[in-house]
Amino acid sequence: MQFTNETTSDGVVERDFTVGDIPGVLWTPESGASGGPLILIGHNSTFHKRAPGVVGRAHHYVTTYGFSAAAIDAPGHGDRPRSDQDKRWDDARDRARAAGEPLGPVVADYYGSLAERAVPEWRATLDALQSLPEIGSEVGVGYEGMTLAAAIGIPLVAAEPQIGAAVIGGIFAWESLLAAARQITVPIQYLVAWDNPVLDRQCGFDLYDAFSSEQKTLHANPGGQHQIPRFEVDDAARFFARNLGAGAVGRT
Repeated sequence: MQFTNETTSDGVVERDFTVGDIPGVLWTPESGASGGPLILIGHNSTFHKRAPGVVGRAHHYVTTYGFSAAAIDAPGHGDRPRSDQDKRWDDARDRARAAGEPLGPVVADYYGSLAERAVPEWRATLDALQSLPEIGSEVGVGYEGMTLAAAIGIPLVAAEPQIGAAVIGGIFAWESLLAAARQITVPIQYLVAWDNPVLDRQCGFDLYDAFSSEQKTLHANPGGQHQIPRFEVDDAARFFARNLGAGAVGRT
């Protein structure tokens, strides 16, 4: 891991880093080692590691709960080049959306490919983060994200035993993703946008049912996928605090 830039504001240290050719950002408390968990934050499709929602959640986790947080650019997003195949998938998705055709088949192929590439990258990033003295290998690790981030996060959580809890949602249910969900036994908080115009709520129910976790909760809110209430961010933090061990206590 190489750090390329560092800034501090409002009690948060923000550092750009690279792991190989993977660009990312790490947010930690200005006071030093937090003792709280590390939350890996995924971004939505067409967005990046510094999307406003990612940065806002990271700052909330650090300043209110004393967590650390990290995000990386998914393949073909942010500071990373897109392959020709990624561009073709993007075009196919846009054509299907414009024509009012089902997005599921295109999304399954495209997001499935991104997940195959991103899961090893997240695991390498996690190893690098845990080698840092301010984080260490003993902290609890959580993952959170919607849409593309959920498509990556479900196979990541299934493959990575160090991830102990996840908050995800807003994704189509295809067979390989359902198979990965069936391998997951850690606590899950699953978000469903009840009135999502492009995603049948049944997809959320199917994925929620597939998780093998004994502790899993489904949160359904009115509106589309970009209308998840802000209070869900704090509820996610409290969920991680309950499930990821020592030091994870809210600062109220």
